[in-house]
Amino acid sequence: MKPRLAARAVILDPSDRLLVVNAWPGGVSDLWCAPGGGVQAGTGLPENLAREVMEECGLPIRVGEPCLVNEFHDPATGFHQVDIYFRCIALGPLPARWTDPEGVVSERRFVTADELARLRHKPDSLAAVAWGAEGGILYDPLEVIVR
Repeated sequence: MKPRLAARAVILDPSDRLLVVNAWPGGVSDLWCAPGGGVQAGTGLPENLAREVMEECGLPIRVGEPCLVNEFHDPATGFHQVDIYFRCIALGPLPARWTDPEGVVSERRFVTADELARLRHKPDSLAAVAWGAEGGILYDPLEVIVR
């Protein structure tokens, strides 16, 4: 099985809060992550990411520089995903009324660093990427998928 490529957004609001989503239909898991998703062939990573964030959050964004490469796999199925994270800027507020057309994201919200620390989230380096020193790209080694 070939690895799946995905793009994800690191978006801080003016209050220095990070946008996270629960990407489990029906909220069947308490795992949170940065918004984003699978890349469609023939379209660049920034365009794919802007489309995914609009679908998952109803939020237009400007995509900036990459900041993290993270990968995970499921040994039982052979599934392997490589996520490329980009620093992004929101071009407006989160709309009050919104529905993910794909039905994947069940919740979205901005959280502080302290709030993120209390949420079960992936990758483990998300806080360091969001609130750490800017510049350069971090790499998270391959890990087993978490559900």
